[in-house]
Amino acid sequence: MATRDVLNDLAEAYLQRSGITVKFQSVGGVVAAVRVEAGEPFDIVVLASNAIDKLVTAGHVVAGSTVDLVHSGVGVGVRAGMPTPDISSEYELKRVVQSASTIGYSTGPSGVALKKLFERWGIADAIRDRIVQAPPGIPVGDLVAKGEVELGFQQLSELIHLPGITVLGTMPPGCEIVTTFTAGLCTTSTQPEAVRALLSFMCSPEVVNMKRSHGMEPADSSELQGISQ
Repeated sequence: MATRDVLNDLAEAYLQRSGITVKFQSVGGVVAAVRVEAGEPFDIVVLASNAIDKLVTAGHVVAGSTVDLVHSGVGVGVRAGMPTPDISSEYELKRVVQSASTIGYSTGPSGVALKKLFERWGIADAIRDRIVQAPPGIPVGDLVAKGEVELGFQQLSELIHLPGITVLGTMPPGCEIVTTFTAGLCTTSTQPEAVRALLSFMCSPEVVNMKRSHGMEPADSSELQGISQ
């Protein structure tokens, strides 16, 4: 879901550039991987890089076709109108987490990383009963805006455009969580060359500002693999 808005914008930009319509279905990452593994006939899949790697190994994504699109940091949010705590350092963020009545995070890679962070801080057991994990496909920011969660963690791209919340910023140095989202050609695709052309556009210099407008950093083009120019 973190890439939903940027992918929609990229699809619209590609339509304007090429006249080709691209339709993305945005669902939770776990659901997306299961659907690809089940053999649904998709042309392209976009997921966290480690999830894409698993799909390549399992033969569902063409080896050598993958491209890193964006680096996406995890942001922290509270309900609009509530006090805005200091999260400028790892020490301060830990204090905020420990004092929060409820802490929300997603089922995606950021949630997994947060659980490991809380374990490293030695507070996992102490806050276990205050953790609220958003159901797949439900933005943590929605729970924050409704007052169901006091402190929410999710990809910045999913927080910055939501009404009813105040974004405190991304997680501070020393405990920042950054996910690389990668796209790959599905083995079920019947139009691989068209997909490769789309992938080339999606990691081209002309869409850098579009990615940044969604709170993401473009992946370094020198890291990209398998692009057919």
